[in-house]
Amino acid sequence: MSEKEISEKMQDIMKRMKNRREELNMSYQTLSEKVGISKSTLQRYETGYIKNMPVDKLEEIANALNVSPAYLMGWEDYQPTTLAAHFDGEEYTESELEEIKNFAEYVKTKRKQS
Repeated sequence: MSEKEISEKMQDIMKRMKNRREELNMSYQTLSEKVGISKSTLQRYETGYIKNMPVDKLEEIANALNVSPAYLMGWEDYQPTTLAAHFDGEEYTESELEEIKNFAEYVKTKRKQS
């Protein structure tokens, strides 16, 4: 991979990371605490000041943002739903999240029928 391709890849990662953090209304401070890094290090990752993010940090950031590392890398276009943003950062089990999603679909269907 050329340096230009690496630079473009990092810009994509940074953009996806920032967009998702903002979508969740998550501050640098909150995300840095979830990941276990300093706020300034997180800002440097997000702005591209640090160009080589360790894989383990990418995974931890993805988990904290409720997305897959593949999404941050741009390997998949799955855009996560914003349901998590409305629950004050509470953590839910997969089963609970599935119930929430099912209820949201029920509400949408009911709205269409009205």
